[in-house]
Amino acid sequence: MRSWTRILGIDPGFRVTGYGLIDTNGQESKYVASGVIRAVAAKEPAARLQIIFTAVTELVQKHQPAELAIERVFVHRNPDSALKLGQARSAAICATFTDTISVHEYAAREVKQAIVGKGSANKDQVLHMVRVLLNLGSELDGMEMDASDALGIALCHAHTRTVVRQYAEAMS
Repeated sequence: MRSWTRILGIDPGFRVTGYGLIDTNGQESKYVASGVIRAVAAKEPAARLQIIFTAVTELVQKHQPAELAIERVFVHRNPDSALKLGQARSAAICATFTDTISVHEYAAREVKQAIVGKGSANKDQVLHMVRVLLNLGSELDGMEMDASDALGIALCHAHTRTVVRQYAEAMS
């Protein structure tokens, strides 16, 4: 049987950053923890980034993930929003540098495709499939969408790493 790997999923946001932790062995995934990091109280951008950095650092110290899965920034219409999102994302990634955590990035469409089966899925569909895939019932009632999105990112990575490993084994 394969060993378990802990994955930290991050849904970055300049005001609210979601996080989700799962354990996976390549065949099943188990829920560990999830929640949000609120940086809205800080008025200055640097203070918001410090809140995100500090909170992710604490998560890493407490839960000891081996891998980080984080949403890739998508620029559609508002470059300023994309820049802020990129800064929040960078603060979260930098918080993992004290440990040897591998970083993996996924576009929102990739995550939705991996979790729901279609890249245009909405947040309610992602939450529903996160519940199904982690075998959770009402445990996620009241969960903020940012946290369920972060769990979805972690699950996407769990599925992707399994497929990549199986392909490598088949090719060797």
